[in-house]
Amino acid sequence: MVQAIPEGVGNVVPYLCIRGAAKAIEYYKAAFGAEVMSKMPMGDNLIGHADLRIGSARVYLADEMPGWGAVKSPTSLKGTSANIHLWVEDCDATFARALAAGAKVAMPLTDQFWGDRYGMVRDPFGHVWAISSHKEDLTPEETMRRGQEAMAQMAQTAPKPAVKRAPRVKKSGSAGKAGAEAKPASGTASASASKAKPGKSKKKKKEKKNKKSKKDKKRKKKSKR
Repeated sequence: MVQAIPEGVGNVVPYLCIRGAAKAIEYYKAAFGAEVMSKMPMGDNLIGHADLRIGSARVYLADEMPGWGAVKSPTSLKGTSANIHLWVEDCDATFARALAAGAKVAMPLTDQFWGDRYGMVRDPFGHVWAISSHKEDLTPEETMRRGQEAMAQMAQTAPKPAVKRAPRVKKSGSAGKAGAEAKPASGTASASASKAKPGKSKKKKKEKKNKKSKKDKKRKKKSKR
């Protein structure tokens, strides 16, 4: 009878969308000891589907194919909305191996208040891996107490948000000075306007003079008659 769930595969399997899946497979082999269970190559050196086993878990991956799939790679998204939690026996060794293979530290590896040694790396393809080893068995009350202490400590060391300063308001004295400095400009304009007036007045005087001379000529003609 055919099994509905393949043997050795859990009910939930992360399926990674990657730009450069063939190289990613080699990275996961070097960093996490991944074993390729199956692989379906496609043209142009693309991977249509790959099934990896890391420890007792399975991870699927494929190349990003714009126009085909409903998901995008972290490269296209410029980030990722999820991380893969990886339990290992020696998180320090795995963390160091991941970095040596090309990952970058996303969160330093440290002993956490909930009893795990835990850190995060961002692999060369943009996916984030949370690498962890369990160190202490704690009761829910102990975890809660440690969590509150850790949050209080974080609040003390957190950088304070930058305070936005209100824009400076110019003093009335400087405003008056600016007004005083602006006056010469209007004065210059009025001066230039006044300079333009004499030209018009000369023209009017000339017109009046011509009219007067015409009247004088007419009078002289009448007197001669």
